[in-house]
Amino acid sequence: MSKKTAIIKGDGIGPEVVDSMLHVLKECNSQMEIINCEAGSEQWEKNGCKDESYIPDVTMETLKESDACFKGPTTTIPKPGAPRSVAVTLRQKFELFSNVRPIRTYQRLTPDRSLDFVCFREATEGLYSGIEVEISDDDAIAIRQITRGNCRRFISSAADWAKKYDIKKMVAITKRNILKKTDGIFWSEMENCVKENPGIALEEIYIDNMAQQLVVNPEQFNNSILLSTNLFMDIISELASGIVGSIGLIYSANMGNSYAMFEAAHGSAPSFKGQNKVNPTATVLAGAWMAEYLGEPDIKNAIFSATEDVINDGSAITFDIGGNASTSQMTDAIASLAKEKLRK
Repeated sequence: MSKKTAIIKGDGIGPEVVDSMLHVLKECNSQMEIINCEAGSEQWEKNGCKDESYIPDVTMETLKESDACFKGPTTTIPKPGAPRSVAVTLRQKFELFSNVRPIRTYQRLTPDRSLDFVCFREATEGLYSGIEVEISDDDAIAIRQITRGNCRRFISSAADWAKKYDIKKMVAITKRNILKKTDGIFWSEMENCVKENPGIALEEIYIDNMAQQLVVNPEQFNNSILLSTNLFMDIISELASGIVGSIGLIYSANMGNSYAMFEAAHGSAPSFKGQNKVNPTATVLAGAWMAEYLGEPDIKNAIFSATEDVINDGSAITFDIGGNASTSQMTDAIASLAKEKLRK
């Protein structure tokens, strides 16, 4: 029996890159059942900006009935009164507490640098809880909510990843010298985790120093899991994407105990909409990861291998990583090679 996945194509460049992902999966003969649904600011505005959410009720019901979902890039309007982002809404609704972004280099793009580590971001609380209070026209407060239970389940999921992939070090990114209470809870749960998993070493780095260390010596984090609270890791994983060559390469998953949402790490880039020029890699790889999650590991492995080969060959890559191929040309190259690898 095939697994069901709900597909949100999203805003801006979302439909283009999601169509690329679906094309690659189809060429690889994926058996997952695809259910298309709408969410995002474009459909919200088209429908008169009346709903309190960017996610229509019918879409939410589809998501509940699926085994996983894929979210294309969506735009969040940065104005008071506009709905909460699609990603944040789904992470909180389905308790997808671990946002996971693997970071690795490609030989052609960074020949003098080899990086391979993973960023774990707590995805349900912190400043992303969205708790704000307006004191007056000139004063507002945002509350950074950190809870011990949510830290524990998030850190435990990172420890499970470490054991699965034989990773021996976890790096906690905090600002505990200033945020003594909130980062204090996070750090104490990190300490508890390594006590329960004695084969894993623990290191702590303050967020400001971490930004510097990623620039001057990112290799020190190879074979490590970097962990932090919601906003800190959002920033750090974006910085890491620049080091490996492009945000267009970074794929991610939002994992809970019984559900997962897959997505590219980048945004909707509305200025590139409809130009057939953006990098499909992040979306294609996130879709491949979803295939593995839904029981098709061979397809995931073929797509990952094909994508690496296409990037390192360089003849069919997009402008952001030094080529002149279109989105569809790079997609076709990945799909063709992945299909060939599955035949062998």
